[in-house]
Amino acid sequence: MVTVTQVLRIARFSTPGLKQSGCNSVAAGGPRQKDFPSGSPLRLAQHALLCMSNKPGDHLSETQERRREKAAQEPSNGSSTSMAFTEEVGRLVRRGRARRGITRRQLATDSGISERYLAQIEGGYGNPSLTVLKAVADALESPITELLPLNERHERLNRIIDLLNRLAPSEWPALEELIEQRIVQSAKAERAHRIALVGLRGAGKSTLGKILAEWLGYPFVELNRVVEQEYGANISMLIEMSGVSTFRRYERASLEKVIADHDKVVIATAGGIVSSPDTYALLLRRAHTVWVKATPQEHMSRVMAQGDLRPMSENREAMADLVAILEARSQDYAQAEAQLDTSGLTVEQSAEGVLQLVQEWIK
Repeated sequence: MVTVTQVLRIARFSTPGLKQSGCNSVAAGGPRQKDFPSGSPLRLAQHALLCMSNKPGDHLSETQERRREKAAQEPSNGSSTSMAFTEEVGRLVRRGRARRGITRRQLATDSGISERYLAQIEGGYGNPSLTVLKAVADALESPITELLPLNERHERLNRIIDLLNRLAPSEWPALEELIEQRIVQSAKAERAHRIALVGLRGAGKSTLGKILAEWLGYPFVELNRVVEQEYGANISMLIEMSGVSTFRRYERASLEKVIADHDKVVIATAGGIVSSPDTYALLLRRAHTVWVKATPQEHMSRVMAQGDLRPMSENREAMADLVAILEARSQDYAQAEAQLDTSGLTVEQSAEGVLQLVQEWIK
């Protein structure tokens, strides 16, 4: 057993080394410097005892905990939107805990998050990371999405999913067929003779759209050009000056304008229109859609053939990025009514292929 005398001796001669190793009596919960005269035996002895009595790494974890709690008390950007978001997260955590019928202390034990930090989160002034929310969700035995605020659209979808879960899986096919019939019936009137081409840049949407519109006698609209007209600048400047979210708002408004102005039209959309679920859902609902696709190699070569050498000059991993984007968006593009693979085809062959696809829609 270490005696007080030994502790004092250790404190007198070893404290500088302890401090260098990261030991700090304040972090460990000990007295602050002002509580004792600087360098007093009692001060040094308490410092040494605290350092020796804690396990390696305890001070680091406590320091991290204090930093995390301090960060939680500081608003992320001071905006009312952020405050409303954190308050809603807190409400959802409280609701999840109430649903399970457990105390905050129990949740702290199960999640490994301090009770004080949980109080901050539930109070609406915490700023939890996804890792923290995942730990809380796991402790509540619920998916993390139940702790994230959702907009009205997703709330309705969640309601539908809840209703579906009450049905036996054997009844799902019949319900799926019923929903598809409803969509097809309403789509006939809503889509009119509007035809929209979707897909990544370099697929040939603009080229084929112009040819198709000329053959059908329909106007051709490139959605990005409408966005530029409405904003008063090109797309690059719009995004640079106002951000992607502003571009998405203009894209949605421009699509609504085109739909309102034309019953017969061929539309070429931007490749990223699928990034806005509501805008893409509007397009699918109000226009017949064709996914114009090609191999990643052809996408890249066509973009460069248009004179845009940025993919190769600015990013040596451009091909890998393109493949990743295509894989991420393929499921959304596949929601189109029809698909046309232009890989290895001439422009004339591709144009004839898209014309055959739309024949049924323009009768």
